[in-house]
Order: sequence, then structure tokens, then C-alpha cells
Amino acid sequence: MSNNSNTSGTSRSIIIIGVLFFIFGFVTWLNSVLIPYLKTANDLNNFQSFFVAFASYISYFVMAIPSAKVLEKTGFKKGMSLGLVVMAVGALIFIPAAASRTYALFLTGLFVQGTGLALLQSAANPYITVLGPIESAAKRISIMGICNKVAGALAPLTLGAILLKNMDQVEARLSQLSGAAREAELDLLSSRVEMPYIVMAIVLVGLAVLIYFSSLPEIETDKEDETLAAANKDKTSVLQFPNLLLGALAMFLYVGVEVIAGDTVITYAKDGQGIATEVAKNFTSYTLIAMIVGYLIGTVTIPKFISQAKALQISAILGIVLGLAAIFSDGFVSVVCISMLGLANAVVFPAIWPLALDGLGRFTKIASSFLIMAIAGGAIVPLAYGSLADSIGLQQAYWVVIPCYLYILFFAVKGHKIR
Repeated sequence: MSNNSNTSGTSRSIIIIGVLFFIFGFVTWLNSVLIPYLKTANDLNNFQSFFVAFASYISYFVMAIPSAKVLEKTGFKKGMSLGLVVMAVGALIFIPAAASRTYALFLTGLFVQGTGLALLQSAANPYITVLGPIESAAKRISIMGICNKVAGALAPLTLGAILLKNMDQVEARLSQLSGAAREAELDLLSSRVEMPYIVMAIVLVGLAVLIYFSSLPEIETDKEDETLAAANKDKTSVLQFPNLLLGALAMFLYVGVEVIAGDTVITYAKDGQGIATEVAKNFTSYTLIAMIVGYLIGTVTIPKFISQAKALQISAILGIVLGLAAIFSDGFVSVVCISMLGLANAVVFPAIWPLALDGLGRFTKIASSFLIMAIAGGAIVPLAYGSLADSIGLQQAYWVVIPCYLYILFFAVKGHKIR
């Protein structure tokens, strides 16, 4: 009875965390639609438009350590509820931003949402990592990834249908207007975002209440068995674990290429390869579907057939191949190669977490904050892509992903073994 009860409790906890990962995915991958939408609504160039990703992801770097401190005070469950409320506040900031068509205010709303996400991720990722054996952590995180990417595939389809509706005609009309008439058209376009974000804020507050009163148990991440305690007895700082530091850099670069694959592909298809917006707006969903396929493969194969490290090696090599194929091909094939990076990226995040946290013991919470901070790669690497896109073109800018995947390959082969 006790074993059945424990299994039932674990399953219930996994379902609750799965709902949270669904929320992560939905909110995060809205950026793929917001980037081309705000680029038009606010008259931005490529570099400026990628501050959407910057504002979302830099919050992880700024707020990761404070999030860990908050979780020490609140525990996991209350911390998750608080994170959802903060995200709701960020969603509501979009209302005055749309009314005034102020790009800086949009970015503020995205930063506040990112702050809530940082708190949620700081709780949910280590929670699911230590909820069972470390050897199968990548499998559990892959299941969470499926929840995340299903939401991510739905997000651009649902919001894209609203924000990017008839965008080609709108852009053609804008090119023929000037003065007050053009401003009125842009104001009308900007107002499209208001109702979706009001609904989002209501849903997030409702989920915060549900999580607060849920049966989600607290877990202990600081326990060490005798062997691990002996190995770590002389350790006084998280900086004494090379596998963590190398893993944090791998995470930084990985999130950068994941965001590039999902958030640039609509703009690349539309402006780089001349594909109509009505078709182009679906490519981020294809990227996320490819990731879902990768996660499903991961849940079946890890650790039964291949190790977490081997899965990471295969993913990095596939990323290099697809990146080069996108650069040296054209048209629909090139765009599909960018979307297919989703397949290469799928198990990278699930594999980096356990490899980087292995052997951390009582340092796990603060080490998790390092990995959360590394999500800021989604802020920096896409900006590098945007800058290159303005100078050498949208397609050639994808060269930025190649060294990222090469480093991930190094971490998979050797970096995670350095102690």
C-alpha cells in the first residue's frame, strides 16, 4: 500500500509539474509571433526586434539567484504560485504598452513575465530532476519537454492567427500610407494584442490559486548519501564543480540556438526566402513538433538503450549538420532545416541538467540557479544573430549556431566528466 501510495503521489506531482511546463512553453514560444508582429507594429529592424527575446531571457540571468533565495523562504509550491502571479502582472503590462504603442513598455512586460518564469523554472527543473533516480532524470525532463513543446506548438498557431492575420496585406497598406493615416493603422494593429494577454493574465492567476491549494509535496534536494557526502566534504563552493560550470556554458549556448531555431524561422521564411506570412507563421510550430518527436524518442531510448551523454552527442552532431544544410540550401528546404533543428535540440536540455548537477548534493539548489541563469543565452545569442542578419543577411547569420553545437558536443564527450 505504501509503495502504491508513493507511486500515486509521484505521478500526481509529475502531472502538476507537467502543467507548469505547459505554461512555460506557451508563454515562451509566443515570442516567435511577437518578434515579427512588433517589428511591424513598432517599425523595427531585425536587431531591434530581437530585443523581444533579450527581454524575456535576460530576466533568467538577473533573477535566478534571487529566485533561489525566494524558494528557500517559500518552498517549492508557494514559490511556483508566486511565479505564476508575477507572470500575470507581466501579461497585464501589455495592455498599456499596446494602447500607447510603446516598445519599451512591451519589453518591460516581457521582462516581468521572464521574472515569473525564472522563479517557476528554478523550482520545477530541480524538482523533476530529483523526483526519481538520477539515471532516468533525462527521461522525466523529456516528458516535461513534451508538455512544454506541445504548448509551444499551439502558441504561435493561436496567437499567430490573431496577431499576424492578413499581415502581408497590412504591411502592403502601411507602405502606401503616411502621417496620421499610417499611425492610425499601426494603432489598430497594436490593439490586437490586448485581449489575448488579458485572457492570459486571468488563466495564470487561476493556475496560481490551484497550485497553492494543490497536494504538491515539498522535496529535499540537499540530502547526500555517505559516498557523496565523503566526496564533497572539502567542497565549500559551487564553483568547485567543473561539470556544473561547463554545463552552465553548454546551457547558455543551447538555449541560444533553441531560441534562434524557434524565434527566427518565421522572419527568415518571410523576409529571407520570400514565403507568404500565412505559410511562414506556421514554421515555429513545425520546430516545436520536431522537438516533441525528439522528446518522444528520448523517453523511449534514455537510459534503456543510450546514455544521457550519448544522446547529447548525437543531438549536437545533428545540429551541426542541419545548421550547415540551412546555410548552403535555399527556399523551403533551407527553412525546413531550421525548423528541424527542433529535433536536434529536443534532448539537449534534459541531458545537460543531470550531467551538470551529478554529484552536487547539498549544492544542488544554488547549482540549479546557475543553470537557470544560463538560460540568458536566449537573450544574447539571438541578438548576435539579429546583428549578423542586418549586416550579412538572414541566411548567413545562421553560422552563429555552428560553434554553439560544437561546444555542446565537447561537453557531451568530455566536459561533463571533468570533476
